[in-house]
Amino acid sequence: MAFDTARFAELIQRRGVSLGQPLYAVESTGSTNDDAMAAARAGAPHGATFLAEEQTRGRGRRGSRWSSQPGESLTFSVLLRARLPHERMSALTLAIGLAVREAVARRVSSTIRIKWPNDIVAAEGRRKLAGILLESQVQGADVAALVVGIGLNVGMRRFEAELSDTATSLALLEASDLDRESLLADVLFELEARFSSYERSGLSAMLGELRAHDALLGTLVKSDQASGIARGIDEQGALVLETPEGSLVRVVSGSISPG
Repeated sequence: MAFDTARFAELIQRRGVSLGQPLYAVESTGSTNDDAMAAARAGAPHGATFLAEEQTRGRGRRGSRWSSQPGESLTFSVLLRARLPHERMSALTLAIGLAVREAVARRVSSTIRIKWPNDIVAAEGRRKLAGILLESQVQGADVAALVVGIGLNVGMRRFEAELSDTATSLALLEASDLDRESLLADVLFELEARFSSYERSGLSAMLGELRAHDALLGTLVKSDQASGIARGIDEQGALVLETPEGSLVRVVSGSISPG
C-alpha cells in the first residue's frame, strides 16, 4: 500500500511535530540522502523529509548497500539545519538511534537496543531492524546542514539470502502496529526531542538511556583497533573497550564484530 502523505500530514500536525514538513514522497529514487543533500544545497528548510518506496542506490554506513522493499520498508531522510562543530556530528547518530529505538520499542514485546555505532537491533540474536546514515554539509569549521538517513524494516517477512541470518522486521517481531504513517510520525516526534537535547548538551543527558539500551554492553567484541569487553559509550560517542590487560580503549570509528 502506498504511503498516505495526507494522513501523515494530519498525524504530525496533531502531535505538533515540525519535522516532516515539507514531505517529498516518491515511488523510486537513487538515494533519499542524495535527494536531501541536493535540496539542502538549493536552500530547503529544516525538517524537509524525503521518502521513497524504493532506492536504486540506497546505501548504509561505509558504503554498504541498503535493501528496501516497496510498501514494506520505511526509507527516508530528514534535513536538519543547525550550526554544530564538525567533531560533534558522529555522536549525534546515537541520539538519533535512541529516537528510532523509542518509536519501535512501543510496538513490540521484544527488547530493542542500539548497537554501536548506528544500528537498531532486536536483542534476541541482535538481528538488525533499522540503520542510520548521517551525512553533512560543512561550511568552515561548522556543519551547516545535516542529513539523517533512516531505513527501517516494517512489513518484510523474507530477506535476500545474504541478510536472512542478520535482519528482522516489525512484522517478524509481531508488532502491534505496522502502520507506516504513524511510525514515521513517531520517529520524527522522538527525533525532534533528541535533536533539541543534543544541540543543548550533546550526549550528556542521554548517557543513562544509552547505557540501558546498549546492545554491546558487557560483551566481548573486536574492532579495527582493539578487542575487549564493551564497557559503554562515552559523552563523545566513542565505544569504550576494556582490553585483556585491563586498560580502557576508546573506539571512535570502524566496524565491530563479536570477539
